Amino acid sequence: MAIDLLIFDMDGVLIDVSNSYRQTILRSIELYLKLGLGFEKVERLVTEEEVSLFKLVGGFNNDWDLTSGILLYLISLSGLPPCKNRKHFIRIQDVVSFLQERSKGFPRDIERLHDEYKNNLNPFLKKVKGYKGGLKGVRLALKHSWEGWLYHQGDLNQENLVQRIFQEVYLGDKFPSYYHLPLLFYHGKGLYLKERLLFPRRILSRLRRKIPMGIASGRPRAEAELALKRFRIEPYFDYMVTFESCREEEERFYLSTGKRKSFSKPHPYSLFRVIEEAGLFSPRCAYVGDSVDDMRAAQEAKKKLRILAIGYIGSSSQKRLSRESLLQAGADFVISQPEHLLRWMDENERGWET
Repeated sequence: MAIDLLIFDMDGVLIDVSNSYRQTILRSIELYLKLGLGFEKVERLVTEEEVSLFKLVGGFNNDWDLTSGILLYLISLSGLPPCKNRKHFIRIQDVVSFLQERSKGFPRDIERLHDEYKNNLNPFLKKVKGYKGGLKGVRLALKHSWEGWLYHQGDLNQENLVQRIFQEVYLGDKFPSYYHLPLLFYHGKGLYLKERLLFPRRILSRLRRKIPMGIASGRPRAEAELALKRFRIEPYFDYMVTFESCREEEERFYLSTGKRKSFSKPHPYSLFRVIEEAGLFSPRCAYVGDSVDDMRAAQEAKKKLRILAIGYIGSSSQKRLSRESLLQAGADFVISQPEHLLRWMDENERGWET
């Protein structure tokens, strides 16, 4: 299919985030368990491969949700009693104090937690997948019983402890200037510094000479722009849709209907929005993504436009499993190297000429 617009996901496709966002998830889980719930020796309790297994279930396009889902599962195995309701606070420090006080007197058996977690992970993920994945799937699998231990909603200066820790770890000394708040829980270098470029500039340049390109990312815009500027790839992309655009659409939908609905992937909204920004009528598109949610978003978009779903496994540590998962989720084909996309574009171009 000759195409008019090439759209990329960012994390895991353009940018290798295995040592940034993936490690931020792990560090955030450790800090939440330590600071809030008093657990020690939680380093390497969760591995990067296990984070990937959660991602492959689907519904975890948002890394804050993914961090929260893994934490909720760990809390359910930790020996803490069920607690469905959260108290509300106006200062993030009060959340930490409350959790520390509330968890006193309960056992902190890290060996038991480790064994329970490892032995039950695969059956639990199968159950979550049966509930269509994501944080909602985790909640349903656990019957909402441990929600009161997890502070992952609202403002990160008031009671969203998961997001506050996550953003401090990822941004490091950039956090205060981005959020106008002090660092409270993490004082090392931001893990964004460990990212690397997956698609070489020479390939992006050749692709851009052939066709307009855009980005549909779940990153906050400031973090997407940070990566584009660091790796000097900003000029290759004409359009970009980020986390904020989806949130704005969710608010518009809520104000008009009174109902809450997610417009993040696997919802195809970000793909439609890139096309809208491009000003194209009935375009033929291709979308390159690395996750199950990316492929599902493209499949949903096919109901309204002509789009190819291209899976990318170049950054995956479990390539066979990732390939199978992407194809099952609707990928039209899967590539493992940036050169494969360029070769496919060249072949399409020759097809147009004939």
